[in-house]
Amino acid sequence: MTSTLEERAVRRRGLGYVMFASRWLQAPLYLGLIVAQGVYVWQFMVELWHLIQTVFTGHVSEATIKAFGGAGSLPGPEVIVMLAVLGLIDVVMISNLLIMVIVGGYETFVSRIDLKDHPDEPEWLSHVNANVLKVKLGTAIIGISSVHLLQTFIRARETPTQAMLWQTLIHLAFVASAIGLAFIDRLLSSSPAERTHAPAVH
Repeated sequence: MTSTLEERAVRRRGLGYVMFASRWLQAPLYLGLIVAQGVYVWQFMVELWHLIQTVFTGHVSEATIKAFGGAGSLPGPEVIVMLAVLGLIDVVMISNLLIMVIVGGYETFVSRIDLKDHPDEPEWLSHVNANVLKVKLGTAIIGISSVHLLQTFIRARETPTQAMLWQTLIHLAFVASAIGLAFIDRLLSSSPAERTHAPAVH
């Protein structure tokens, strides 16, 4: 009887180890996001080259001409440069979002990252969890959406009113979602269970 119970306990423990080890199936996903990060670096360099061409040679890329409906409706060079800079900011913010997902997600769901008091360790990584990661991702998405909305308003003459309205509503939905996530995180952090497991402060 005792040996049968021990065998069942061993089987349950072995199954638990397999379930726990399955978290490593996510590792290739994060490696894929690192490749996507490299793609965004290439995209940034391409857009930076277009910006340099616009400033020093007056050459405007085909994508910019199509965005304004043809060469005859192009705005002044300062507006074109502003849109190009906003495009660069957009790429950087999406890249920051990828970093948060790669590092924070790996730390939260796959394995601890032992940086051993590395001076470049991000401040938020020391207390990252699923709720904190959701809030940070929500605020990052709001920032990206804000850049896109600003680009749309700059091209207001070429953008249909309905498209601008929908983009504004979607942006407000992102804001409401981030506020909701922050509120839920605040409720969870102030719950009795969290206070019970919180370390004592002396």
